[in-house]
Amino acid sequence: MTDERLPQLRASDADRERVAEILRDALAEGRLDMAEFDERFDATYRARTYGELELITADLPASTPAPAPLSLRKEPATGGAVTAWSERITEGAKGSTTGIAVMGGFERKGRWTIGRRFTALCLMGGGELDLREANFAAGEVEISVWTLMGGVNVIVPPGVEVETRGLGIMGGFDSREDGVPGDPGAPRVIVSGLALMGGVGVERKLPKEEQRRMKAERREEKRRLRQDRRERRELD
Repeated sequence: MTDERLPQLRASDADRERVAEILRDALAEGRLDMAEFDERFDATYRARTYGELELITADLPASTPAPAPLSLRKEPATGGAVTAWSERITEGAKGSTTGIAVMGGFERKGRWTIGRRFTALCLMGGGELDLREANFAAGEVEISVWTLMGGVNVIVPPGVEVETRGLGIMGGFDSREDGVPGDPGAPRVIVSGLALMGGVGVERKLPKEEQRRMKAERREEKRRLRQDRRERRELD
């Protein structure tokens, strides 16, 4: 694999931690103020690829310690790891296959199983399919959405590959997540169908447990930094 591919490769938690440490040092040295630190710290844990992480510290001086060399080898996550994809893909499971909203709504979220084929029908209504904690009845699932003056929102976790094949007439299909490479062994989600005077959205979010963990880490990090700054002022 050539170096030109590095910016497009998906970053690991360890890579994000190395960038976060650079930001902590820059804040302590006065190179970043607290507002800039907060913005970049949040962006670090939202970053998906090495290229996005590099941009976060691109304007910091060369004297700032550089992160360790990027690893191309898949390493197991430590602490709070999301359930392995192999445990969430249950080939042959029946799962949920239909969602209907007629002047109302439906939702599928939490720990549920989506079938190999899922059909969503919305007439002046809407639905939400949250796949962040879901199991998958196959390594590739297709969500077929048919809406008239309605819409469906599909939420996928990081690592899942998405392909959008739908057509919008006086409406639209959100294809912003197309082309983002998936993790090895992760499921692939195809969103197809027709949106007539309606819309289908696809967004990528961290699982709620991971969001809570990151918020707690940010709060603790800010508390520690404030304490460090108070101690430095007292010494001065």
